[in-house]
Amino acid sequence: MNERTETATLAGGCFWCLEAVYQLLDGVGTVKSGYAGGHSDNPTYQQVCTGRSGHAEVVRISFDPDTITFDDLLDIFFTIHDPTTLNRQGGDIGTQYRSAIFHESEQQRVAAERKIAEITAAGIWPDPIVTEIAPLETFYPAERYHDDYLRRNPTQPYCQAVVAPKVAKFRRQHLQRLKRGAGV
Repeated sequence: MNERTETATLAGGCFWCLEAVYQLLDGVGTVKSGYAGGHSDNPTYQQVCTGRSGHAEVVRISFDPDTITFDDLLDIFFTIHDPTTLNRQGGDIGTQYRSAIFHESEQQRVAAERKIAEITAAGIWPDPIVTEIAPLETFYPAERYHDDYLRRNPTQPYCQAVVAPKVAKFRRQHLQRLKRGAGV
C-alpha cells in the first residue's frame, strides 16, 4: 500500500460475504467488518442482528487508489450483491442487510451517485436500485471473531451455502483483479 491509502465503507448484506471478496483484490490492504449507519453507540453483533440499532453490517476497505479505484470497488460491489432488494440479501432479511454506500468524501458521494445512474441507464437490473448513499458518521469495528470469517470457518454451514459460492462466482468474474496467489 502506498502513502495515498484511502478507505471505502460498503454494506451489501452479510459482512462475511463482502469481506471474503474484497480481501482477494489486488490493491486492497485491509478489510474490516463492522457496523455503520445506525443510532446506537458501540453496537454489538447481537444488537445489530435485531435490526433495532439501525446499523448495517458493513466492511471498511483500505485500498491503494493507484492500483484499484473507488469506482472499481463500486463495480465489484454492484456485481456481488442485489442492490434492488430493500433490507434484504437472499435469506438475510432486515435493515442490517441493506445495500448502502457510506461515503467518506464528496468525491465518493458523487462517484456513488454516478455509478448508480450508469447502472440504471444500462438496464442491468430489472428493478430499481435501492442502495442508500449516506455520509459515514461513525464506523464501529465488529467483534474480532468476525475477522477472516470464511478462512477461519470454511465448514460453517452459512459459509458453505452462501459465502463460498459467492466468492467462487466473484473469482470467475474478476480473475484479472485477484491478488497474486489468490487462486481461481
